[in-house]
This record gives sequence, structure tokens and C-alpha cells, in this order.
Amino acid sequence: MSLKPKPPHPLGTCPGCSEPLESGDRFCGACGYDLSAASPEPDRPTVPIALPVDWPEPPPRDPQSLTTATQHPGDLPGTDSGGRDLPTIPVRTDEVPQAPAPGGPAGPTAPTDPTTPGAPAAPTPASAPAPAPASGSSSDDDFTLAAPDPRAALQAEPAPRAEPAPGTVPAPEAAAGTGTGPEPTHEPVPGHGSVGDGRKVCVACRAGRVDGDGYCEHCGHAQPRERDHMEQELPSVAAVSDRGLRHHRNEDSFAVAQAVLPDGSPAALAVVCDGVSSATRPDEASSAAAAAARDVLVAALPRGTHAQQAMHEAIVAAAEAVDALAERGSADREHQNAPACTIVGSIVAGGLLIVGWVGDSRAYWVPDDRSSPPARLTEDDSWAAQMVAAGLMNEAQAYADERAHAITGWLGADSYELEPHTAAFKPDRPGVVVVCTDGLWNYAEGAADMARVMPPDAGERPLHAAQVLVGHALDGGGHDNITVALLPFALPSPGAGSA
Repeated sequence: MSLKPKPPHPLGTCPGCSEPLESGDRFCGACGYDLSAASPEPDRPTVPIALPVDWPEPPPRDPQSLTTATQHPGDLPGTDSGGRDLPTIPVRTDEVPQAPAPGGPAGPTAPTDPTTPGAPAAPTPASAPAPAPASGSSSDDDFTLAAPDPRAALQAEPAPRAEPAPGTVPAPEAAAGTGTGPEPTHEPVPGHGSVGDGRKVCVACRAGRVDGDGYCEHCGHAQPRERDHMEQELPSVAAVSDRGLRHHRNEDSFAVAQAVLPDGSPAALAVVCDGVSSATRPDEASSAAAAAARDVLVAALPRGTHAQQAMHEAIVAAAEAVDALAERGSADREHQNAPACTIVGSIVAGGLLIVGWVGDSRAYWVPDDRSSPPARLTEDDSWAAQMVAAGLMNEAQAYADERAHAITGWLGADSYELEPHTAAFKPDRPGVVVVCTDGLWNYAEGAADMARVMPPDAGERPLHAAQVLVGHALDGGGHDNITVALLPFALPSPGAGSA
């Protein structure tokens, strides 16, 4: 806690002995001087301008000039705050030479181009060093810089492009801001590496190089991380993950894939994980869990393993992957929480809809026919869910409590006994499965809320719909990382095999 400094005494020092005074002193502590008899020097009032003022006419302006007519300090009568006359130093804003003052030294003239007699020289680039002052140019060794010309950037001609060597093909230019094509080449900043050093160019200043910590060495701007925003789309599944607006990194992760069942029918799967922020390396935990679960599902489904059993095995494998992160942690992290995350996954295969989860990440069912009721397919492993299940609170009261998001189940070395939840459904109509973290469902908690913000063409454009849902959470505040995966569900054709 810091203390607010006291304001100084109006007198500053004692008029009798010059002893420093403190705020609130009525007598000097050194000589006993009665400070109430002394009054501080009154402030100098602002002197109003005597009217009328004979304002001079503005200087003539060239219609072709890019600058506007201006009044300079020497053009207006008056004095500064110290009572002295305003300076009369001429100010240059273009190349028009000023006429020398009567009886005075000649004013500065425009430089000439040595290649063309009488032609003004091209403007000097801003990066060129300023010329040294001529000896004896100023009696006090001061160097007066000329005012910058705002048209210099417009008048300067671009540098000629280097001709390609014979027999070589010139590289195509990248479209500005599109992200397509090769990265544009920039001249290296002195002392910050060369063009061919392999480092990225800053997205902010487009001049500096990015160091190993992800900051520009020229302007200091933090560069976006690869995981700040991720998207992936397959023919039957799509997912989007975003850092949000409040967190400094994205601790969510996802994995999507497709597989072929033994009968030749397709299967789509999605796994979404949410790193526990209070644990160590939550971003690594979510990434390891999502990848491990996906790998198990992609291997098990083509072998004929039932989708619900495959989901159970995938969650167990994800838990083992997160546990392994704690085992290879360094010694200085032994007193920190082990890496941890939640997980939710879904499989659409053979007319069945399978979900599995641990924690408070959720899955929803939203039918294409919005007149049909949507549904939430998972139950949270959280304090709020336990209060509702025990009948101690209703859902609105439980989720309004500050302990609502305290999870009671997670993947990690310090978790309780692992209890993967799995469920199988057989919808009788087409729809979309929503697999998401609490960064999304905090802004669309109920199934009806999720269906309301879901675009009507989500089954045909799952990636676009996922982007819309992430945008809905960002518009709502983006307080957490946001990850959502969408799996369109279509009724199997007659005669198709079952998983």
C-alpha cells in the first residue's frame, strides 16, 4: 500500500530563516515565524489582448501547393509569457526561397540539383543523416534544423526495381494484407538481422524482425501466436478456436478427423479440450489430450470398435497423455499444480451420435428444423451441477454463484479417480452437434440459446457457423478462450450399415 504525498506549503520556505515548510504549518519549527502573517506571492493574472488587433493578411498560397496558408510566430504581434517579443525566425514549409530581409543577411535558398542547372534538388530521404553545420554558421554552436516538408513523401520517387539476372524468374508479389503469396521482402533494420536470417517480419511495423520471445526488435510490438486463432475444416466437421479478449494466451485446443468404418460408411469426430488456468502449462495439457484422443479414435473406429467404447478409450488415453506432462516436469515445478484440462468429444457414425466428456465442456444437439427442440447432451462435472443434482439450488441460482465453474472432474495427475462419461443417441432428424468449451456456452448456456445463435445453414456451412458462434462470444465480452466444433448429422441412407 502506498501513501499519498502531502501537498507542499504555499510559502515553500520560512520567510525568516528559509527553513523548508510542510503542508499545514502555521509557525516555523526553527525560528517560530508566524506564517499566517506572510502570504504567498500572488499569481500573475493573464493579461487580456488589447482590442482591436490589427491582424496581418495571410501570405499568398500557390494553388498547386499541398500545404495550407499558415501564420508563423513572427507574423503576429505580442509577447511570450516572460514579456519578451515573440521570435521572428523564418519558418520554411516549401521550396519557395524567401526574400532576404532589407539590410540583413540573405535568407536560406533552395538547394539545386547538380545534374540540372537551376532545378531544385530532390528531397532528402528522412533516413539520411543531417548534414553537419558549417563552421562559423552560429555564434553559440547551435544548429537550426529546417522544418520538415510534408510533401517530401509524395514527391520522392520510388527506388528503381532491380532487374532480375539473366535466366532467372522474378518472384511474384504478395497481395497486401491478403496473406496469400510469398512473404514480402523488406530491407533489414540496422542491427536487427538480415533478410535471409529466417526470422519473421513484424506484423505491426513491417520493418523489424521478430525475436525468439515473439516481440519485434524494432517497435516492440507483441506478435500474434499461432494458437491465438485456429480454424480447421473437413468435409464433415469444422472447428474454430480463439484466444478471446481477456486472456494472454489460448489454453484451449481441438482435434478433428474423419475415418471409414469397416462397412465403408464414413465417420466424423471432434475433440475439444479446455486447459485449467490455475494449473501449470494448461495449454500443453489441452493440446496433448486432444491429440491423444483423436489418434485413438482414428485407429479404433476402422477396426470395428463400437463408437461408444472407442470414445471411452480415447478419454483414458487423453488422461494418460496429460499425466505424462507432470512426470516430465522440471524440479522447480514440483510444488505447482500438475497440468490439467477438461475434455469433450463427439462421433457421428452409422446413424449414431456418441458423446464423451470429463469436466464442464459441453455438447449440444441443434436440429436443422428449428421448430424441433434442441438439447444439451452432457452434464457438467462442476460445483453448480452438483448443487442442482442434490436439489439444493435451482440451475439459475447455482450458475449465478461465484463457485459455479469450480470443476469436480478433470484430466490430470492430481485429479480424482477418472470417470469418463459417454452417451449414445440416435436422432430421427438431421441436425448439428455442437462441441464447445465454456468460453462459448457462457454466452449461450441453454440449448434454446445455442439454437438461437446458430446460423440456419450450419449443416451446409459448418466452418462459417463455427465462426459465427465464436463471434457471438467475442461480442459478448470474450472473457475466456473460445473453442467450438460442429459436426453435421444426416440420416443414414436405407441399407447402410451400423457402427
